[in-house]
Amino acid sequence: MQARDALNYDYSVAKCFTYAAILFGIVGMLIGVVIAYQMAFPELNYLAGEYGTYSRLRPLHTSGVIFGFLLSGIFAAWYYIGQRVLKVSMAESPFLMIVGKLHFWLYMILMTIAVVTLFMGIGTSKEYAELEWPLDILVVVVWVLWGFSIFGLIGIRREKTLYISMWYFIATFLGVAMLYLFNNMEVPTYFIAGTGKWYHSVSMYAGTNDAMVQWWYGHNAVAFVFTVPIIAMIYYFLPKESGQAVYSYKLSLLSFWGLMFVYLWAGGHHLIYSTVPDWVQTMGSIFSIILILPSWGSAINILLTMKGQWGQLKENPLVKLMIFASTFYMFSTLEGPILSIKSVNALAHFTDWIPGHVHDGTLGWVGFMTMAALFHMAPRMFKREIYSKKLIEAQFWIQTTGIVLYFSSMWIAGITQGMMWRATDQFGNLAYSFIDTVTVLIPYYAIRATGGLLYLIGFFMFTYNMYKTMTASKAIESEPQNASPMAA
Repeated sequence: MQARDALNYDYSVAKCFTYAAILFGIVGMLIGVVIAYQMAFPELNYLAGEYGTYSRLRPLHTSGVIFGFLLSGIFAAWYYIGQRVLKVSMAESPFLMIVGKLHFWLYMILMTIAVVTLFMGIGTSKEYAELEWPLDILVVVVWVLWGFSIFGLIGIRREKTLYISMWYFIATFLGVAMLYLFNNMEVPTYFIAGTGKWYHSVSMYAGTNDAMVQWWYGHNAVAFVFTVPIIAMIYYFLPKESGQAVYSYKLSLLSFWGLMFVYLWAGGHHLIYSTVPDWVQTMGSIFSIILILPSWGSAINILLTMKGQWGQLKENPLVKLMIFASTFYMFSTLEGPILSIKSVNALAHFTDWIPGHVHDGTLGWVGFMTMAALFHMAPRMFKREIYSKKLIEAQFWIQTTGIVLYFSSMWIAGITQGMMWRATDQFGNLAYSFIDTVTVLIPYYAIRATGGLLYLIGFFMFTYNMYKTMTASKAIESEPQNASPMAA
């Protein structure tokens, strides 16, 4: 076997996706803050005519953050982690290098067209699946290219044992492929019926069936984009950054299979008290509650990895980012099952508690872990120490404050909404009009927007720190084995 030091890992594709993650993070989060202030101050909806309205900007925000920032971060992490745990360089295979670069450039073309079309109001109106059929085909091509990269690199590996992170990356690829194909089966109206624009389509499913397939996909998009690949990342980066072995490898495998089996059937909780069959709703609730076990299994395994080494949280801000990410993961994966209980859902459904739940997981778990991963990779990819430790510390506390303001205001807003919607007077009439429930929430919307703004400021600090790390920080002669070197 070739010695580790003799391997010259090629990070060219990982660097490209790192740049993309930062770019789409800025765009997606900036639009999110604009939308948040539109909720608090409705007149902001009319600053740019139809192109500045909530309906145009919201798909740009979700797609920009999920499929722009997050997916780019996942791809960057894969092209970094894959080579290192498999003990093989992409430079050893000209074919895989071509695949990797083609993967990046087609992905950037796809995202550019997606931004333009969504901004123009061209979309299917399906949550997390707004792209029309020509772009869906391009999505499939991009995803297949990533699959070639994964299995191609596995095929030429020197390390025969597949580390647990590889399991999670493979599951991400297979899970999203299955979900996306089934949910995005569409009928192009122009070619079938001769009406409408050539790019327009309607779902192959109708009514209740469409709703069931959509939320089977929608919730599992959270599973296989927000959760599974992020666990893959933390199982690699936390042990590397801290110098601690994963607490229990068996627990990591047990949690993996638990997530794979249970997560797939939890999507029905989005359709409680709807027209879907009652057994689908009940199954969604039951599997959501069971989901606590594998989710907390992963999170506790991650936390116990730092057993006896908690002092590192004070000394190393990257370890702190990862541990807080895991804490938010525990928090979010307890809150979700609680919200899926039918009696709780009756109050919370359609309220602002739901986006509050989504964002404490997205901002805390996904955002923190992705930024920590990019920070860890930067000194190894660019051969420079991280520009500023103090800047990371300041970023952490600003963003944590932002997250707390966000989800706490949305909790209060959501419970307030739910209680006002069900309140009745002595005659059984509704006590409040719908507009009453809207106006009372404006202060909470302002707090939510402020929380989002703080998180965005923290992300700009992250961007500046990464830029200075790439261009102006002190060069390092040898690769750090564990803790990433950083200037004070």
